[in-house]
Amino acid sequence: MAPNTNQAIALSPLVTRLFHEVGETLSGISTYKINVNEFLNDSGEVVENLPELNLNNNYFHVYVNGVLQMDDNFAYTAGEQGIGSLLMSIPEDTEIPVGTPIIVEIVNFYPQI
Repeated sequence: MAPNTNQAIALSPLVTRLFHEVGETLSGISTYKINVNEFLNDSGEVVENLPELNLNNNYFHVYVNGVLQMDDNFAYTAGEQGIGSLLMSIPEDTEIPVGTPIIVEIVNFYPQI
């Protein structure tokens, strides 16, 4: 069904930012898992649930030490403790020092006619 050209479409984005600090130097591993309770939100509180991604109306970015990372290096799973996590593939011969910030930015759009 084609939208009526006289109807306005409103996009309501919901932005979620999650913060994690590497607790020990990462080297010699191929995958690093960050569980939901290892993230802090914008208020500095522990996250209890990773948000669902709105099908076909979302994106998420991962930054390591402020640098945007390639999409193919991550697997995001929404959910609560025991389910929600971010898996990062770490390239061979790469070291991520203790204290390095990892930031996940999730943007869900909710179009309304």
